[in-house]
Amino acid sequence: MTTVAYLANQFPSPVEPYVGDEIEELRRRGVAVIAGSVRRPEGRVRLSCAAERDSDRVDLETVVLQPVPIALMVQAAWLCLRRWRRIADLLQRVIFQGRETLVQRGKALLHTWLGACFALRLQRRGAQHIFRVQHIHVHHGYFGAWVAMVAARLLNVSYSMTLHGSDLLTGAAYLDAKLKNCRFCVTISDFNRRYILEHYSTIEPGKVIVARLGVDLPDAGHFSAAKVRSSIFEGSIVRSSGDSRSDSRLHLLAVGRLHAVKDHAFLLRACVQLRQRGMDFQCEIAGEGAERRNLERLIQEYRLDERVRLLGHVPREQQDALYQRADVVVLTSRSEGIPLVLMEAMARGKIVVAPAITGIPELVVAGQTGFLYEPGSVEDLVARILWIYSLVSAGGSAGDFPTEPGANQPDRDRLDHVRLRAREQVRLHFNRTKNLELFGDLFLERVFPERILPARQHPGADRRTA
Repeated sequence: MTTVAYLANQFPSPVEPYVGDEIEELRRRGVAVIAGSVRRPEGRVRLSCAAERDSDRVDLETVVLQPVPIALMVQAAWLCLRRWRRIADLLQRVIFQGRETLVQRGKALLHTWLGACFALRLQRRGAQHIFRVQHIHVHHGYFGAWVAMVAARLLNVSYSMTLHGSDLLTGAAYLDAKLKNCRFCVTISDFNRRYILEHYSTIEPGKVIVARLGVDLPDAGHFSAAKVRSSIFEGSIVRSSGDSRSDSRLHLLAVGRLHAVKDHAFLLRACVQLRQRGMDFQCEIAGEGAERRNLERLIQEYRLDERVRLLGHVPREQQDALYQRADVVVLTSRSEGIPLVLMEAMARGKIVVAPAITGIPELVVAGQTGFLYEPGSVEDLVARILWIYSLVSAGGSAGDFPTEPGANQPDRDRLDHVRLRAREQVRLHFNRTKNLELFGDLFLERVFPERILPARQHPGADRRTA
């Protein structure tokens, strides 16, 4: 039976639904997939993908690497000794080459041992089901990629990986070795592909392929032009129909784990300036993480208690309501791939404001499908939000849609067009169903070429290998 192992730092994970989506796409095509999780999932996490309908099977087949039993530790060490020639060059890279710190080198040696543990678990799972893993794929280029690479070496099979954003730009320890040894590398944006080829010049261009992520589009009936026009700002001062509402606040929403790289503290500083400019607003931040305590402290320090709410983790089944009450969805990350949260907001016809970094401009086309601000500039973010708000609180003459604040202000219909274009951008280029089909084609072409007909091409998910 055609079998692959699929490794993630944590599986299933509510913030990485694409891992389950890809596993289910491969299973739909007749591939046996052993899901792997480096860390034990926290509780029973519901999958937001097709695999959710068969979650018992997913749980049954998931190999969880940590914690590692003592007996397996010893057996993994013995496996490394018996097959040391297969990983000798990797150990040489860790110990003698590169500019990594001593701490990073020590971690890499530990991850080599974890790779041996993973290889043993896969061997045993294969023996139980009378099939052998023929390929290992890993999501993200962090330490899990080293674990997958070592396991593949010890099992004498190929491996591949998907690079997203921070794993390429800020957490790229030993990425040269991971890229050199992978059979192919999937990445989620054209920006990432260019970055890899510019910074790792020895990598064959055909080895790096772009496969975009995507989201489902809500029922188009909810986004007719009339409904978009009448709901530009839920609770805004003026609606396009001319009706007024008592709630004049601007509702801002940020969705993402509370991690330093997401930089919600930057958003809080913007909120301080919005308050100083006299704008009435409510900001909600959905997500959980290690930065929560720091953000709570900043909210108190900035006296934003009545303006900013930390919602914690919001289950996916409640996110429609979360987006529905938002006027503007804001992203303030320092490093990203192309965030699902922006796709989800745009698919629902929401105005998005995001930094002009990495692959984000491939999704958010400035002034057409959303708005971009200068990275690191609180003043520019505030100017964009104030400018957007002004479009619904004052009239204006129709005209070409501006890409910069300060240009001739269009009327509110122009903002309607941005919302509709945003939804169309997702439909054409970031459609979950279409992009999963393309991913399946790309994956099978490179791992099991005999199992697939010529790859399908479709708008918005073009295959790029050169």
